[in-house]
Amino acid sequence: MNPFENRIETLHFKRSGMIPNHPSFPVLVYKGPILEHASKIEELFNRNNWLNSWRNGIFPYHHYHSNSHEVLGVISGYAEVRIGGEDGQDIMIQTGDVIVLPAGTGHKKLSSSADFKVAGAYPEGMNPDQYSENDPLLQEAIDCIQSVPIPVQDPVTGGNGPLHEHWKNK
Repeated sequence: MNPFENRIETLHFKRSGMIPNHPSFPVLVYKGPILEHASKIEELFNRNNWLNSWRNGIFPYHHYHSNSHEVLGVISGYAEVRIGGEDGQDIMIQTGDVIVLPAGTGHKKLSSSADFKVAGAYPEGMNPDQYSENDPLLQEAIDCIQSVPIPVQDPVTGGNGPLHEHWKNK
């Protein structure tokens, strides 16, 4: 049984301006707390082979990665984030929440508490590129997004977790 079954929200987006979004995979929002101590989120990602991790905030402009999926875990505070480009959806995230962004998914911080901090990571330690809403949308980026494989492990549960349930056969 999936321990997050009733705590995962899925969000689907179509292209929004210069933000392509993923054509098949939904964004996954795991509503926290995922761990008793949110400061351990980065360690959890790393244990589940989501590596090349960092701690900081979320850029205040729309951006996306064409060559990698990304996971963001809220270590402290809260933020309002727009997912999916200008035509996307605004969501509130807070300490303990986790967002899995499929390749190509736009994201931008709209506002946050002074103590807002996230940990981010990429499957198998991929080194993500970065495009912003001001970059032209290139066919090569769209092709790259569609070729990024499903990660081997779910960043939160490891193994074949909720990510695989929501991204299979898409």
